[in-house]
Amino acid sequence: MQSDAFHTFEQIGWQRAAERYGDAFGGVTRQTIPSLLQAAGVKAGTRLLDVASGPGYVAAAAAAAGATAVGVDFSSQMVALAARLNPGIRFEEGDAESLAFPDGSFDAVAINFGVLHLARPDVALAEARRVLVAGGRCALTVWAKPEVSVGFGIVLRAIETHGRMDVPLPEGPPFFRFSDPDEAARSLVAAGFAEPRVEQIPLVWRLDSAAALYDAFVEGAVRTAALLKAQTPAALAAIRRAIADGVEPYRRGQTFEIPMAAVLSSGTRG
Repeated sequence: MQSDAFHTFEQIGWQRAAERYGDAFGGVTRQTIPSLLQAAGVKAGTRLLDVASGPGYVAAAAAAAGATAVGVDFSSQMVALAARLNPGIRFEEGDAESLAFPDGSFDAVAINFGVLHLARPDVALAEARRVLVAGGRCALTVWAKPEVSVGFGIVLRAIETHGRMDVPLPEGPPFFRFSDPDEAARSLVAAGFAEPRVEQIPLVWRLDSAAALYDAFVEGAVRTAALLKAQTPAALAAIRRAIADGVEPYRRGQTFEIPMAAVLSSGTRG
């Protein structure tokens, strides 16, 4: 029941955030795509499944490299957006935990930050393995822990200091679970993958204003957006000020450059 509630919570949240995600997070999440596709072994002729495809960034990059890409997402709004942005690429509404594809349909599976929004990520990993051919590779990214992904650290510290973390939200898997390299590798092996590889990828989140970090989480996220919106007006005002103050040290002329990082994990279906 908790899994169902979290699944519904995330799905509804991404229906709301679909149109704003690109402006909020697209500039930083797209930075992982070259490494993600390389880890998944994508090249010309590869049949790729882009799971939790969002606006279709990964599928579009794979198609540009000569791969045949299919995207699947549980948000109909995201699917419509991806199809509009990427005509000629196939996008379908579907569940990462129950993929509507036969066994061995793809040479590669890529999941760019999508496991963070799944109620049962281990089931999704097993499904990714099922739809892969023997020797096919699955690669996934998540955010590194808040002390490395500075944007998350700024926002979470502001909430902890000026608000409350114990708001009534549907319980989901730990957000930074796969940020731990040992846990990421263990989970891949448990899902049936061999030769797990885990690496950290440095990223830079470029923002136009000190207020843009708060806006990104409120408008282009789900879990953290709900956490922020559950605060009292006074607490939220203090949180917003603290986030802007936290961003200020990263000013570079008229913009802000916040250090971020992703953890990239991959494995092979034997």
